[in-house]
Amino acid sequence: MDLTVYVSNLGREFATLAESGGDEARALVERLTGSLESAIRMTLLETLSAAADEITRDLAPGSVELRLRGRDPDFVVTPPPAPPAAGPTPAPAAPAETFSEDGPVARINVRLPEQLKAAVEEAAAKEGRSVNAWLVRAAAASLQQQPVREQPPASGSRSFTGWVR
Repeated sequence: MDLTVYVSNLGREFATLAESGGDEARALVERLTGSLESAIRMTLLETLSAAADEITRDLAPGSVELRLRGRDPDFVVTPPPAPPAAGPTPAPAAPAETFSEDGPVARINVRLPEQLKAAVEEAAAKEGRSVNAWLVRAAAASLQQQPVREQPPASGSRSFTGWVR
């Protein structure tokens, strides 16, 4: 996507506004044009990035990413995985819980075994995503699948779970 057209249009709008302000306003706009172009381009990129994030929230587990190619933004769309084809029709599942990121973002620290971390980084790189974006997408996709039911321990079982210090 070439932002030059949009940046130029705004530059022309500023020049038109400056015409009505006289020679001083016109000179000021000419001096600020270079700085304004960079600020306008950065604002447009931030807007496109925010739009891509919003679309990704609605498309999860698919995603839309904004990448820069030189000075121009480029969108990369990863559709959600297609449902399995052929085979018997499964019984309807309970409605999947959807996750909305409209609220505040929470930060967590995750400790991964070194081999798993390397595998996650490799998988994210293959999809052209950041590790964070890959993990968010993977977690959302996993939670939208039918939940796995854990079997209670057999009577007389002596297993324990939890933290010990």
